[in-house]
Amino acid sequence: MGENTGTRKFRRVVLKLSGEALREPGSTDNICPPIVEDMAAQIKAAHQTGLEIALVVGGGNFWRGVSASNKGMERATADYMGMLATVMNSLALQSMLEAIDVPTRVQSAIEMKNVAEPFIRRVAMRHLELGRVVIFAAGTGNPFFSTDTTAALRASEIGADVVFKATKVDGIYDSDPNKNPNAKRYDCVSYHDCLTKQLKVMDATAFSLCEENHMPIVVFSMNEPDNIRKALVGEPLGTLVNSSGCL
Repeated sequence: MGENTGTRKFRRVVLKLSGEALREPGSTDNICPPIVEDMAAQIKAAHQTGLEIALVVGGGNFWRGVSASNKGMERATADYMGMLATVMNSLALQSMLEAIDVPTRVQSAIEMKNVAEPFIRRVAMRHLELGRVVIFAAGTGNPFFSTDTTAALRASEIGADVVFKATKVDGIYDSDPNKNPNAKRYDCVSYHDCLTKQLKVMDATAFSLCEENHMPIVVFSMNEPDNIRKALVGEPLGTLVNSSGCL
């Protein structure tokens, strides 16, 4: 295990949020406006430093395609429904960001011109250059791919410096910390170790894509106050994943 020291410097980032993060724990509401408002405020604070920020949000607070397919629904159809759920979450984030004067664009991998732009790589990059937050909705537009893979893909396409994955835990552990009180957290770890040791914080496709494109990943907890802002501006939170396992 290496050490995560110093302040990271990024110009353009992709932040991956789970859909469940938009829901208050224990609530039956799919989206909790105060939680989304807090996320937006932290993103704004990081954005005001000049950072170019793109977001990918899951749809698990509304629908999980894999779970539905396990109950008998045809997998591709279930996944398309999940993609539509991500669009709803993306629009909620856009609304909260624009309410606090952060210019935002939603780009959808599934065309729905009345509510979002289509995903066009060069347009997305131009939005970022002009200081707009870009939210990538509807996954990759293809079934059988997770929103983790979407984050890895879009980050590679737009030339991001890093993928941030906000989770419920404060990094990557050698075993499930909820089941093993002696689990050890990695400060930094290689893509290879994540795959061979099956450290399942992101799926294998996302890890492999980041490895092929030399895209660092930072896995951090979003449950601590202000952690989204802290991570985005470069404070050394969580676990860094890269080729060598260390900076």
